Amino acid sequence: MFGIGSTELLIIVVVALLVIGPQKLPGLMRSLGKGLAEFKRVGADVKHTLDREVELAEQEERKKEAKKKLFPEKAKAESESKAESESKAEPGSEAAEPEAGPESQAKAGEGESA
Repeated sequence: MFGIGSTELLIIVVVALLVIGPQKLPGLMRSLGKGLAEFKRVGADVKHTLDREVELAEQEERKKEAKKKLFPEKAKAESESKAESESKAEPGSEAAEPEAGPESQAKAGEGESA
């Protein structure tokens, strides 16, 4: 599991038995087992969730491709309208007129009071 062989595991158990003691070792091993089981369960749940999200994303992509194949004129019209809307919002025009945010209003207020 972690690259630990049977001899290494036996040494770890013997050292744990000596350090912890025979009365507390079973309880500790039980707690460790429960913790590992919970860790595995959470890992499996995360994996399942990620697999489901990937599957949904692939399904959406297949739907889009199918719509493009079934209705090519509609897909072409949508892409043209999208290109038009992007060309209307020219990026250079926004940079020419900065927004009057709180900082610029505060600076303007300072100039008036002086």
